[in-house]
Amino acid sequence: MKVKRDLDSKHIENFLPMKHRIVIRGERRIKELVPAIHNLIFINICKAELKEYKSTTTLPIRYIMNRETREPIVIPEKQMRNFIAVAGNTTEQIVYLEPNISNFKKGDRVRITGGVFEGAEGYFMRIKGDRRVVVCINGIAAVATAFVHPSLVERIEN
Repeated sequence: MKVKRDLDSKHIENFLPMKHRIVIRGERRIKELVPAIHNLIFINICKAELKEYKSTTTLPIRYIMNRETREPIVIPEKQMRNFIAVAGNTTEQIVYLEPNISNFKKGDRVRITGGVFEGAEGYFMRIKGDRRVVVCINGIAAVATAFVHPSLVERIEN
């Protein structure tokens, strides 16, 4: 959260997936908004600006590295937009999945055509007994929407 506040103060575009969690304080149950994925924030910045930001901040910043190129991983813009469309909606009941579950070749590639997730693309799957659309960033994170009625989903042909 400190890194997000610092990035926001410097007007650097970023995304921190958040979720609601029930916390008991004293005898009260409080619903608070917390980061959904521990120590993960997405930053939309060029390589030179990222290097400059890291050298000027006192906050601990680490990257997820591409093992082949030894460079920070760059998420394709379309993949990131789809992820934000689902993960950025904290009012809906979404499910975060382990990144190694991101092999969704069994499900059909779909686009949501209506509702709060309209325009998001992912894979149509059954998770926890409901039909959901799963959006993933390969090897990093995956998120599943709340129940999506089949009438709001169209198949995308590859």
